[in-house]
Amino acid sequence: MGFRLSKIYTRTGDKGETGLGDGRRVPKDHPRIEAIGEVDSLNSQLGLLLAGLAEHKLNEVIEVLAPCQHRLFDLGGELAMPSYQALNAAEVERLEAAIDRWNEELGPLKNFILPSGSALIAQAHVCRSLARSAERRCQQLNSVEPLAGVGLAYINRLSDLLFVAARLIARRQGVAEVLWQAAAKP
Repeated sequence: MGFRLSKIYTRTGDKGETGLGDGRRVPKDHPRIEAIGEVDSLNSQLGLLLAGLAEHKLNEVIEVLAPCQHRLFDLGGELAMPSYQALNAAEVERLEAAIDRWNEELGPLKNFILPSGSALIAQAHVCRSLARSAERRCQQLNSVEPLAGVGLAYINRLSDLLFVAARLIARRQGVAEVLWQAAAKP
């Protein structure tokens, strides 16, 4: 893409609008900007998760999740430039293969689990919940401006991957999954 930011502030957004890659100006609360913002939040939290995984040397998880930061940046580019397509079905298939591989090792869940157990497990669940939020924002945008490509499938599959990654992290850390306990019946 060759485009480089030479100036960080432009003052063009001071009145509540921002520019898209195709030159359009839209309000900062436009569904497209909301979707971009949620994808950006997810990417930032994923970076925090990856830093923690590196500290704990969980390289097999890093190898699968690190490329996701780049693909989320690609998705942000697709959202900012509606005619731009960067993601492809192979990326969705890559996530599905990792989910299948990890799930086979983990086995089926017998109860709901809580986003708890260790800081890394909880951070993986923060990323999972942000992926769901980003997916909802992208779906809201899709209802008013249909999205092309596999972005919706990618973000959906990424949230699934992050759920399974949290479970795998628990296993690698030797931490028992925290099972949900229903409230006592009155």
